[in-house]
Amino acid sequence: MNLKNTNVIVVKVGTSTLTHENGKMNLRLVELLCRVLSDLQNSGKKIVLVSSGAVGVGMGKIGLETRPRGTAKKQALAAIGQCELMFIYDKFFGEYNQNVAQVLLTADVVSEAERSHNVINTFNELLDMNIIPIVNENDTVAVDELNFGDNDTLSAIVATLVGADALMILTDIDGVYDSNPKTNPNAKRIPVIRGINEEIRAMAGGAGSNRGTGGMATKIRAAEIAAEKHIPTYILAGDDPENLYRVFDGQDIGTVFEV
Repeated sequence: MNLKNTNVIVVKVGTSTLTHENGKMNLRLVELLCRVLSDLQNSGKKIVLVSSGAVGVGMGKIGLETRPRGTAKKQALAAIGQCELMFIYDKFFGEYNQNVAQVLLTADVVSEAERSHNVINTFNELLDMNIIPIVNENDTVAVDELNFGDNDTLSAIVATLVGADALMILTDIDGVYDSNPKTNPNAKRIPVIRGINEEIRAMAGGAGSNRGTGGMATKIRAAEIAAEKHIPTYILAGDDPENLYRVFDGQDIGTVFEV
């Protein structure tokens, strides 16, 4: 697909990309991500960053190795981690002269017409001011009936709210494969997917890392949500944020869900 004329881009980055195995932030990668996104913003794109990581960073900060199951504990970790997450983003984006804003959402806010309209207005104002919104679920207050379930879904919803031209999901695998590449050395990457059917869904595994909540299944679901609004979705390896440059240059990397 030709991305030369795209304007608004939603980029989603997951916990497993942002953090080391011990839960501490991968500062080298986060700094590179901020540089690439700042450069794309400088080129005339309008960037919205959907960032996971609050709970994972909170775990790392207090030394927890296993993601807790209790809601109250996860909410407390999110409160700890979100402060650290935004501090680091503000620092690194600031080094490239980019201003950022925090936007925390719950599902009820985007499902009610009037409140959703207010959210859209806020995004539009931020983008008009050349500010990069950094979006996360409001994990500190969200409960089961108010949450999105995962930030892949959230990123697709945000893409529809801002009328994005593309959704790019940076993750710990470099695209959709016809079988699990971690267990099958002969697995083949699928460069382009046109239409999502049961065969495509069957290629998705279960949940992702210990620090995150997603997996390929949630990314395929996000692509379905985005496709309803004619927004293409790209699945790219997040271990090198410069993959965003490569996809804009038309290189054959990752998987694109065409619309």
